[in-house]
Amino acid sequence: MNSRIALLPALAHLFFPHTCCGCGTSLLQEDSLFCIDCLAGMPLTGFEACTENPIEKNLRRRIAIHSASAHLYFTKNSAVRQSLHRFKYEGRKEIGRYLGRRMGYALRDSGRFQDCQIIIPLPLHAAREKARGYNQAAVLAESISEILQIPVAGQSLVRISGTATQTRRNRIQRWQNMANKFRVAHPEQITGKHILLVDDIITTGATLEACAQNLLGTEGVSLSIATLAYAVSG
Repeated sequence: MNSRIALLPALAHLFFPHTCCGCGTSLLQEDSLFCIDCLAGMPLTGFEACTENPIEKNLRRRIAIHSASAHLYFTKNSAVRQSLHRFKYEGRKEIGRYLGRRMGYALRDSGRFQDCQIIIPLPLHAAREKARGYNQAAVLAESISEILQIPVAGQSLVRISGTATQTRRNRIQRWQNMANKFRVAHPEQITGKHILLVDDIITTGATLEACAQNLLGTEGVSLSIATLAYAVSG
């Protein structure tokens, strides 16, 4: 009898295999999300500790920000891409929680984001959030909050209309697509605060720029930006 019970985990793994979120390799430990190779090969940018990194320099040409970073490089057909797809579209919130905590540690240890007082996730339109079941940026923000020990103000900024897909649009087209899509709903929550704006991925930065313009229109606001991934060609 005991031998049969001992076989149950092996049989469960055979018929319902637990696989790496990055490469799909079979994992024996049910509490693991990534295999050793994917963990060791995480393409860290190091931008959290790097002043004037590419994201920071690019955004500063258009908006007044304190600091900006992305935690990982994002390329086509990479483990990061596969992980983000599962996180955003397959309901795998545990991936976002894990990577969000990694972001939080990197932000904390850099010393460049210690003055942030409140975290705001980039909002989804209500219809899209309902269809998806959650806002992926909010999942990241809550996990970062655990590490930085600063609150999340998820209702301070809202998306007031949906947008067409940003795929295959250039930066100007993306900016036009996002113009007037956000509104500060509770300015009293953010007045005079240093905000950390969080999103999952940055490409041209047009969406974050549109969000930032609304936030910076509130009295006394200063702004830093952190994303999980930075899209690069390759």
